[in-house]
Amino acid sequence: MPVRADAPLGAPTWIDLSTSDMDRAQRFYGAVFGWTFAGAGPDYGGYVIASRDGRPVAGLMPKHPDYDGPDGWITYLHTADIDATLAAATEAGGTACGGVMDIPAKGRMALLTDPAAGFLGLWQPGGHRGFELFGEHGAPAYHQLTTRDYGAALDFYRRVFGWECETVSDTDEFRYATAMFDGDALVGVMDGGQYLGEDAPSDWTVFLGSDDVDKTIELIVDHGGAVVRPAEDTPYGRLAAVADPTGAGFNLTSLPG
Repeated sequence: MPVRADAPLGAPTWIDLSTSDMDRAQRFYGAVFGWTFAGAGPDYGGYVIASRDGRPVAGLMPKHPDYDGPDGWITYLHTADIDATLAAATEAGGTACGGVMDIPAKGRMALLTDPAAGFLGLWQPGGHRGFELFGEHGAPAYHQLTTRDYGAALDFYRRVFGWECETVSDTDEFRYATAMFDGDALVGVMDGGQYLGEDAPSDWTVFLGSDDVDKTIELIVDHGGAVVRPAEDTPYGRLAAVADPTGAGFNLTSLPG
C-alpha cells in the first residue's frame, strides 16, 4: 500500500470536493471506490474526511449557497509557509481568493487562481498532513493542469513553487510538460488552447487510481455518474474522464502492474 507521510513541497498534497449534495456524493464515492466517511467535527462547517483502508484520501464539503459555480474538485499544493507562498503567487500574477484561513488543529489553507485562471488551493499542514494513500486504487495518483497560457503557467509554477519541469512534447498538436519531484512525475501541464472552450478557464484535474478502469466506469454509470471521455489505452496507462452525479469531473488512471 503506497503510504506517504508528507507530499513534497510544491506538489499536490490534498484534494476536496465542493458538492451541492453531500449525501449523494458520499453514496457515490463509497460505492465506486470503497471510501468511508467521518465528519471533521462541529467546528468545521460540515466538512467530511474520506478514507480508504483507514487512510485519508480526500475531503468533501457542502458548496457555499452564495457560490453559483459548478460542483468540482480542488487540488491543494503543499507549502511550508502559506503567507510567503500566497504573496509570491500574487507577485507572479496570481490572484488570491480571500486570505489565509487557519483550520484549528489541522493546518492553514488559501485559495487562488494562477495567471491563466487555473483555480487551486494551498495547504500548510498542521495536524492534517494531506492524503496518505497515493497511487493506489481509489486514491489520488496524478494531477494535471490544462491551461490556456502554457508558457505563463510554467513560469508561474516554477517561480512560486520551485517546480522542475521536463518537456514531454512541444508541438502545436500536443504541448505537454511534467513537474518532477524526487524523480517522480506528479503533475502534468498541458497546453489547452485547442481543447478548452472559448470562455473556459484553465483547469486542474485529479486522476484517481483504478485497478480496473473499465469496471470502475461501469460502477460510476451504475451509481449515477457519467462518462466524459471513454477509456483509452495510452503510453501512460488506460485513462478516462468521468463525472459524479452532480457533475464534478475527475479522471481515472490505471495503476502499474
